[in-house]
Amino acid sequence: MKICVDENIPIVTVHELRRTGHDVLDIRGTADQGMPDDLLWARVQTEERLLITTDKGFGHRRDEQHFGILVVRLKQPNEQSIHQRIMQAMNHFSEHEWPGLLVVMRDVVQSTWRTP
Repeated sequence: MKICVDENIPIVTVHELRRTGHDVLDIRGTADQGMPDDLLWARVQTEERLLITTDKGFGHRRDEQHFGILVVRLKQPNEQSIHQRIMQAMNHFSEHEWPGLLVVMRDVVQSTWRTP
């Protein structure tokens, strides 16, 4: 599966996703690091990637056509808790379910929306 991780996603998650066979775009340490959200969104859509982020601002894109958005919103986020919630979501939804799906992972619950 093609995935883009926002800069706030732990490196351990990037490694685990790659280890399990995913094509993961991580712009940290590249010329694109720090790019505005609108440009990141355009790139994710052009490359047909699932976006994984902790930035709730991408939630407003839920009614647009997209290839999947996973937002992690925790009260006291740390590398381990973010990683765990991402991996839970990735194990719960298949590659074919992600297009048009927005998943918000919170501490205990998850919310989902499907593009109309």
